[in-house]
Amino acid sequence: MIKQIRHFWQYFKMDTPLFLLIISLSTFGLIVLHSASAGSMQMIYKQMIHFAIAISAMLVIAQIPPYQFKRYSPYLMLFGIFLLLLVILFGSKSGGAQRWLDLGFVRFQPSELMKVIVPIAIASILSEKTLPPKALSVLLSLVAIVVIVLLIAKQPDLGTSLLIGASGFYVLFFSGVRIQIMRNNWLNFALISSFIVGSAYIAWNYLLIAYQKKRIMTLIDPSSDPLGSGYHILQSKIAIGSGGLFGKGLEQGSQSQLNFLPEHATDFIFSVIAEELGLLGVVFLLIIYGLIIYRGFVISFQSEDNFSKLLGASLTMVFFTYVFVNIGMVSGLLPVVGVPLPLISYGGSSLITLMSSFGIIMSIRKHKIPRYLSKL
Repeated sequence: MIKQIRHFWQYFKMDTPLFLLIISLSTFGLIVLHSASAGSMQMIYKQMIHFAIAISAMLVIAQIPPYQFKRYSPYLMLFGIFLLLLVILFGSKSGGAQRWLDLGFVRFQPSELMKVIVPIAIASILSEKTLPPKALSVLLSLVAIVVIVLLIAKQPDLGTSLLIGASGFYVLFFSGVRIQIMRNNWLNFALISSFIVGSAYIAWNYLLIAYQKKRIMTLIDPSSDPLGSGYHILQSKIAIGSGGLFGKGLEQGSQSQLNFLPEHATDFIFSVIAEELGLLGVVFLLIIYGLIIYRGFVISFQSEDNFSKLLGASLTMVFFTYVFVNIGMVSGLLPVVGVPLPLISYGGSSLITLMSSFGIIMSIRKHKIPRYLSKL
């Protein structure tokens, strides 16, 4: 029986530590979601279906050798750009944003696919025989990243566009790209500061729209509009601060159970954890996240080829970024951008995308790229 289980496990190319951590965190998420939704079994059943689909996607993707992702990365990138163009031309609108494609039998958000496609494509461009990569490869990568970011920001979805842009820059960072401006440190500081100030000025006056500017102003002073734009952050801070060390107990949080806390089953579910499970629940959550991130980096850096190293490390950093942004958002440290808490928040599309990323990391762990392909 044990041999049969091992054979099954090896056949599906599963990394045991990473898989167990994912299942543990997902189970914890279902418990928290049950409490956040006031015991709504319908929401739990739907989320379990989401998990079943996402885990199935992870299992399927884990069977695909990494060099296949590298081989078809140009087609994936072109396909992704094509879908983003379709969104701009024919996408369905909701809440003032045009981010979805409605095919009749399914409605999906192509930008979710880009969370996986962009790291694959940029890692393929930069994964040369020796690193750091050549200037032409870096330039091509930057052009691809900027095009994708602008197409998604056009929807408008600035938060997702910046996160996807970050996923591409992570690949650049791990490839060892270095920018040397001048030997004079003070001159470097002046040039970088000028670039940041200039970029901020251009973004504020020409790129950001009204509601995005309002979110930034709310971050600076949420009490300026306590019943409007600042309501989410103020209620979230109250929930986090009232949890104390041990929390109020599951289904005992006043902010979530009495509906003072908006989006308490999705974007602001971290506040529910802090209020009902306290600091200990938050620490437990952060430990599991930390172990998943650590395991992702171990798998990436132990791989034998540059493509797998770059792709695995960047996908791991993307996971870290989503955790960091969500917690920073609900804590009032970052603007509200609608980023779910990975493996905890209710939802299907982001969960499937995330599990697909884990499937790629497991594929890196179990497959080895042929030497003649790793040199391409």
